[in-house]
Amino acid sequence: MRLSIASYSFHRRLEAGQQDMFQYIRDCQALGANVLEPWNSHLAPLAAGDAALKAGGRWQDSRLSAAEQIYLEQVSAAARAAALPFGCVAVDGAHIYEPTPEARQLNRAVAYRWLQAAHQLGAAQVRIDAGQADGFPESAFRIVVDGYRDLIARGRELGLEILFENHWGISHDYENVLKLVAAVDGLGLLFDTHNWRGGTHQIAWRECARFARSVHIKTFRFDEAGNEPSEDLALAIRLLVEAGYRGTWGVESVPEDGDELGAAAKTLALIRRELQGLGVA
Repeated sequence: MRLSIASYSFHRRLEAGQQDMFQYIRDCQALGANVLEPWNSHLAPLAAGDAALKAGGRWQDSRLSAAEQIYLEQVSAAARAAALPFGCVAVDGAHIYEPTPEARQLNRAVAYRWLQAAHQLGAAQVRIDAGQADGFPESAFRIVVDGYRDLIARGRELGLEILFENHWGISHDYENVLKLVAAVDGLGLLFDTHNWRGGTHQIAWRECARFARSVHIKTFRFDEAGNEPSEDLALAIRLLVEAGYRGTWGVESVPEDGDELGAAAKTLALIRRELQGLGVA
């Protein structure tokens, strides 16, 4: 059973200076996760490089600096020492669609940087969002399709699978998710149990589970039995298993009480319990 904790689960600890990428690795090891799935803000020097690229409008230069490559070597060494491989690197700020060509070029340069970084870390997947386009007109659809085809081709050369997530904007609607996976060969879905348009969660689970290549099991609170009372996660997990999903089961906990370590541990326990009940080792 491959289990991860998406590092966004610790974004408050990161912001408070209580965790960096190296502490994230140690925390995952202590909590019993066996795959690392960082959010790009945890790889702070590279996130700072992205900001500098965008601020300077330097879309022509998507190379990682020597200092960034040294940092990634240090992160890789720490992960190897903990015997934890990298799964999916979740990248914010590199989404495909923006209304202007200039903004799209800058985001694409950031995406290229993260493909290089993920390759250096030995990751399996990179998540790049689709973006926001009101009504998702045909013109925006073509831009998104072409963008993912470009990233998939580049990712393939580096041994990386490109994913998009039902995260925000275009991909918040399960019908757009279905439209994109039908149009783009090789595009996988990072399936988040929560991030669907209101009132469509269960139909989205049923329609989209078969396209899942990575998973975020989203939790906010727990009852006395250790379940998430606001959503039927047992059903979501069963539908994923029935659809043939056998990838990494990722925690993305956003605890209302602020206890990020405790929420990650409880979500891991919930996932293990449900999968064992389904006979998944």
